[in-house]
Amino acid sequence: MESLVKAPLAKSHCFAGAFAGKRVLVTGHTGFKGSWLVEWLLALGAEVTGLALPPPTDPSLFEQLDLTGRITDLRGDIRNLTVVQKALATATPDFVFHLAAQPLVLLSYEQPVETFATNVMGTVNLLEAVRLAAKPCAVVVVTTDKCYENNGQRHGYREDDPMGGHDPYSASKGAAELVAAAYRRSYFSALDSTVKIASGRSGNVIGGGDWARDRIVPDCIRSLQCGEVIPVRNRHATRPWQHVLEPLSGYLWLAAQLPVRNAPAEALDSAFNFGPLAETNHTVAVLVEEILKHWPGSWEDRTEPGAVHEAALLSLATDKAQRLLGWQPAWDFARTIAHTVDWYRLISKDATRAAACTRQHIQDYTASARALNLPWSHE
Repeated sequence: MESLVKAPLAKSHCFAGAFAGKRVLVTGHTGFKGSWLVEWLLALGAEVTGLALPPPTDPSLFEQLDLTGRITDLRGDIRNLTVVQKALATATPDFVFHLAAQPLVLLSYEQPVETFATNVMGTVNLLEAVRLAAKPCAVVVVTTDKCYENNGQRHGYREDDPMGGHDPYSASKGAAELVAAAYRRSYFSALDSTVKIASGRSGNVIGGGDWARDRIVPDCIRSLQCGEVIPVRNRHATRPWQHVLEPLSGYLWLAAQLPVRNAPAEALDSAFNFGPLAETNHTVAVLVEEILKHWPGSWEDRTEPGAVHEAALLSLATDKAQRLLGWQPAWDFARTIAHTVDWYRLISKDATRAAACTRQHIQDYTASARALNLPWSHE
């Protein structure tokens, strides 16, 4: 996987031109998932405006992709309604992807007020700004699989299962889902509404360019880069691991379909799970062992008996997305890990290759989706 295509990604090969020439606002664009989304939107020919705080990590994928000069890069806090309104007025978007969040479970224990303020009131501010602007647009609010009340069940959680959350992060994301549903029902429920609001819930997202602390893949990479033993906590925890491009394809396809499809019996302006196939749910220990197949090293159990609570078992049911959107994952667990480690190893050798590697992975993923005849990958 060392070779890279030097040519820029073609602008018309995905999503039937849904985003070409369209104006898109992405909140949280300086984060890991937001940076991948912006790179893909630019490849699709979109005019992107981003609203976020400065990149949360150093290094950051946003800077590695040199996105500042390629979009309208606005800096501001989504906890401030006026800031969000100004960003919306600048972008005048056809599409809005709301990713801005405090995304870490462990940090939410340390900063619960900031977590709730960002994840709940930030979502309120975004949707209130959309309501006041009254401009036709499709909005996708991004949350997480952790928004569900986790009772340890082995079957995947479905979109109509109760919201909940043991920790501040999970609870805040469940609350953000309730906010999105309340705004949709209160202001945008009419069949002829020109504003459509949906939400997307993904599994544990991994991929190149994630440099956050207290996440297993970045923790592995940092240790491997230094030739150190990987410290692993909660090794028995099972998660729905998926490459970052999997849920992003779901968010993009959902947004593309919102303005053109509206089935009253089961409308698209609702919540959707975008998770991996059930067989890709693995323990943290299995994930680490798979990483070490591509970057030799070792790990040790650092489980702390008195550590704060993290869910031991979590999976998503994605039959709704498959039935209504024709969406399904394109990469299995092995390919997800191979591409993820490939990204970090290439960048470790030459940091200037981040953009080329990221674009190549988007091309690889799209080719896999096309081989599966997924609707969004058609010409």
